[in-house]
Amino acid sequence: MRFLSRARGTALRLARNRRLAAATGILLVVPSAWIEWSGRDDAWWIQGLALVFGATGFALLWTALTGVPPDWVE
Repeated sequence: MRFLSRARGTALRLARNRRLAAATGILLVVPSAWIEWSGRDDAWWIQGLALVFGATGFALLWTALTGVPPDWVE
């Protein structure tokens, strides 16, 4: 369980750093889009991983563009 809490902390710190989030997002989106749109009939699990990595990359790009919302509004 300690690994999961460390991974969560790393992901949260990554989302707070806009430049790093944008760079990581691009690094995840571009190869996954290439795998999805290449037209090759890869194994089903490769396309599934590409979909997960692409969604994660897009979420990081969106966070880099819009910023992290506050936890609460006063």
